[in-house]
Amino acid sequence: MNPHRRAFLAGSVMAGLFALVPRAIGRVLGYPRALNGPMIGASGPDHFSVWVRASGAFDVTLEYATDRDFSTPIIGPTIRASAANDGCVVLRAEGLKPDTPYWYRLKHAGEQDRYQWFNYTTRTAPAGLADFRVAFGSCCRIQYDADQPIWNAVRGLQPDLFFWLGDNIYGDSDDPAVLTDLYSRGRVVERLAPLLRSTPQLAIWDDHDFGYNDSDGTHPRKQESLKVFRNFWANPSYGEADSPGVYFSHSHGGVDFFFLDGRYNRDPIEKPDNAAKSMLGARQKRWLKAALSASKAPFKVLVSGGGWSTAENEKGGDSWGTYLTERNEIFDYIRDHDIGGVFCISGDSHMGELNCIPRSTVGGYDIYDMCSSPLAQMPANKNTRQMPEVRVRDTWTRSVNVGLMHFRMTGGKPSMTYTLHDVLGEPVWEPLVLTPDDLRNGVQTWDSKSDPNELKRLERFKRGGGYYGNDVPEGWPEQPYTTRQSG
Repeated sequence: MNPHRRAFLAGSVMAGLFALVPRAIGRVLGYPRALNGPMIGASGPDHFSVWVRASGAFDVTLEYATDRDFSTPIIGPTIRASAANDGCVVLRAEGLKPDTPYWYRLKHAGEQDRYQWFNYTTRTAPAGLADFRVAFGSCCRIQYDADQPIWNAVRGLQPDLFFWLGDNIYGDSDDPAVLTDLYSRGRVVERLAPLLRSTPQLAIWDDHDFGYNDSDGTHPRKQESLKVFRNFWANPSYGEADSPGVYFSHSHGGVDFFFLDGRYNRDPIEKPDNAAKSMLGARQKRWLKAALSASKAPFKVLVSGGGWSTAENEKGGDSWGTYLTERNEIFDYIRDHDIGGVFCISGDSHMGELNCIPRSTVGGYDIYDMCSSPLAQMPANKNTRQMPEVRVRDTWTRSVNVGLMHFRMTGGKPSMTYTLHDVLGEPVWEPLVLTPDDLRNGVQTWDSKSDPNELKRLERFKRGGGYYGNDVPEGWPEQPYTTRQSG
């Protein structure tokens, strides 16, 4: 038996003994408490959710109030932790007021955690259009960086939401116990804990937290990986009843976000890139198209573990650059159904990137891809051997980084301002500003929004030279624009 599971089951036996022996003896044996957490999960205008991992098989109760002193506490739900879910529970406070701060606390087996005497605070989502900030990142390797100073910068940016875009742990294993261990270690990072306890966290996975490097839908234990993922996150949903996975949608402040699962049903990278090759799988792709068609939001954000541009269309790459037929099918659908306001965010590349797919050249509009990576991992200078359709800003490889989207949805025309921030919290580029008018068929913006130096490099590449003044990487087509755009 797995030693972690054995220890947890032993804790379950001890929890049962507490009911049979005097309280004084029970205290000698140990105090029910949180092993990990709390963490705020999916929230809305009338609710918020709290994730916690308990130290044994006992009841966990959520209490909340509108004042710090809990003068009029509200008793929320109680859920019994179990070994089957590694002690992880999600409790939801409901019937709340929108855009309102609430204080909360947890009780374990009827008592407050003796190691966490504080009451914590979070805020419900706004009911309608709102100005808000979303921070996001990927590639968080505690084996490389246990201190993770990037979280000081993230907290200083004061996001209203935080998105984890995959490689949230580096399990690199098909053993669920290994994934569980890495998640547990990641949840006790001191600089991260205040963000987890106050700011809603939403997540998808990529290869290193799904299984091994470059794992795909042939992963023999993917159902077990999905169970571990569901144990340790508090997303609003996971796939569909007839389609397992981690994909879901979430709305906040008048913006719709579509979180995609690029692993569970992914075809192998080596498969020829044609209409039969899929990263999403047919069921998830139908869901995405229907959800985009139904959305009335001015901005619709596609959230992916891997980058959307051709930047990683190289030997060994596993981004959308090696699934271009399906990517272009999705972009064609957006164009042909006149769906405005779409842009993309991504991770995985170990570089900060801001790229663009110039779909205005084929009757659509230019689709921007904003990549933040890594949060806690070695940055990589892969840009010298890669070529996206358009680099709007030069790559950032000097430090770990975090992306920030600032949505302004009130007081006039909606807009989104994107910045990438380094380990000290400083912005590394000039901001990118998008409005719904930029993201509608027939509008070209990539040239006016790109850094002039990047435009010069692009022209040099199109003339046959190297993007950075060197030779063209071996194997790259002579005309990247015409060969990579779908009609």
